[in-house]
Amino acid sequence: MKQICLLIMAFSSLVCDAQTDSSHAAGDASTKTKATLGLDLTYSNNANYYGQVAEESLPYVAVQASYRLGFGLYFTGMAYKLLQGDNQVVSASNLGAGVAFPLSKKVSLDFSYNHTFYPSYSPLLQASNPDNATALLTYETWVSSTLNVDYAFGKTSDYFVTAGIGKTVNLTTGEKGILSVKPSFDIVGGTQHFYQIYLIDKRLEDSLLGLLLPPPDNSPASVTSMATEFNLISYNFKAPISYNRANYVIEAAYQLSILSNKAQSGPGKVNSFISLSFYYQF
Repeated sequence: MKQICLLIMAFSSLVCDAQTDSSHAAGDASTKTKATLGLDLTYSNNANYYGQVAEESLPYVAVQASYRLGFGLYFTGMAYKLLQGDNQVVSASNLGAGVAFPLSKKVSLDFSYNHTFYPSYSPLLQASNPDNATALLTYETWVSSTLNVDYAFGKTSDYFVTAGIGKTVNLTTGEKGILSVKPSFDIVGGTQHFYQIYLIDKRLEDSLLGLLLPPPDNSPASVTSMATEFNLISYNFKAPISYNRANYVIEAAYQLSILSNKAQSGPGKVNSFISLSFYYQF
């Protein structure tokens, strides 16, 4: 509970520091009055789960479709394809729904739920928790402050709290489009039962493949205790740069994630992620 309070206090301080008024972003839920259909295509050099990675590198491509009604209700569908070590046509698929609405001119709230369909022995870290319920609170001034709470469940259950801050800076504007960058920083805390299941499933799959397995690094008791505790997991720095036109966005992004000494997937490890995305709105 101490860590949760620290994250909430951090978010509160971010909000208090942002005292300058600003207009709404073009994509704000409070300003949309008609239904929109969006299509996203993304490549990433590695699968990212709150800044953490699996034992093997998992580059992938993903395609997502989203349909948003004017009053904030939206539906999403996504398919993933891992680019190495996977014989599946689709490595995972996801269906979700949510609703976003403004609480005031500066504050908005978003509730969503999604379910991901994983094949047996999926190499993805999060495969043990296919269901995810999310609440996202956003405070917009000259910076954007967010507080995100996720409850992930399935074979086991975990919850995560993410406090973040970001700022969109337009580098160029004009009829030919807008070039912008949005540097951001966030802190993630949570429980880690998912990692226990990931290790169990991976060792089982490796044994079926006839691989020689090293002994576990930690005793079951110590691993279970660490997984149950709420701890800081990662510190994440993001720097996406995007080219915006009326109906589409092209984006290149870099993320640097530093895992805390409590992260079971690699205490103190530094992970880097590079992604390329194309978004089109009909």
